[in-house]
Amino acid sequence: MEKAMFGAGCFWCVEDEFRNLPGVISATSGYTGGHTENPTYQDVCTDETGHAEVILVEYDPKLITFDKLLEFIWTMHDPTTLNRQGPDEGSQYRSAIYYYNEEQKKTAERSKKKADESGAFANPIVTEITAATKFYKAEEYHQQYFCKMREKGLPTPKH
Repeated sequence: MEKAMFGAGCFWCVEDEFRNLPGVISATSGYTGGHTENPTYQDVCTDETGHAEVILVEYDPKLITFDKLLEFIWTMHDPTTLNRQGPDEGSQYRSAIYYYNEEQKKTAERSKKKADESGAFANPIVTEITAATKFYKAEEYHQQYFCKMREKGLPTPKH
């Protein structure tokens, strides 16, 4: 198994999308990139901790490649808006790829360049590509949030 970590707005939406990809073993909502130890959702929502809402993805590289995960991330959010995804605004919603090794970094940079030059986006991609730092798992009620809402017959937020 290998790991990848992405920020693409609200982690509820991102987790749900990744969880359904063949080859993805797990997708966990959490926080990374900030200066506060053990941040809570309330802390991160202040936009003062420096953390991003992220998804830690564990995947089987025999079934899905890091390249394919990157292709997917470009299609599932707007990588051209700085610190914003839909109605969600603040640095915690930034578009980011967090790499675990030099190969992931190079692959992410190539993928970003290809996506930026593809003509698919009206504006330049602002996604940051940065080394993965400590991942803090979000509170349990955030994990598989959309699945929990669907099981209860409740509508899921539109982001």
